[in-house]
Amino acid sequence: MTAIEETLACIFCSLLQSLQPNEFLYTDDLVFAINDIAPVAPAHALIIPKNHSIVIGDPRSGTTITHLTMVASHLAKDLKIDETGYRIVINQGSDSGQQVAHLHMHLIGGTALGAIG
Repeated sequence: MTAIEETLACIFCSLLQSLQPNEFLYTDDLVFAINDIAPVAPAHALIIPKNHSIVIGDPRSGTTITHLTMVASHLAKDLKIDETGYRIVINQGSDSGQQVAHLHMHLIGGTALGAIG
């Protein structure tokens, strides 16, 4: 599959083009954020780079991951989970449970979360 075919087949890339402005929790030149369609907590947002090709380890991913984290902090305040606590998660690869092959961050909170590990 070519890079163009991968982008066209990517649900996140499709959502970026099809969602209405009021459906975004956040958007800027680099990323957009939406509510997860299968939330695991009262607040569960996805923060997604607009560039499809970025994966952890790509030379561009360091800057992108820093930006994702800054947006997560901003969204946590908007969602009113910044004071009680929240979890940010990036899954990479099938063994992690990653379901969409497009780098993205989960922001999860609004309830006591169980331990990981």
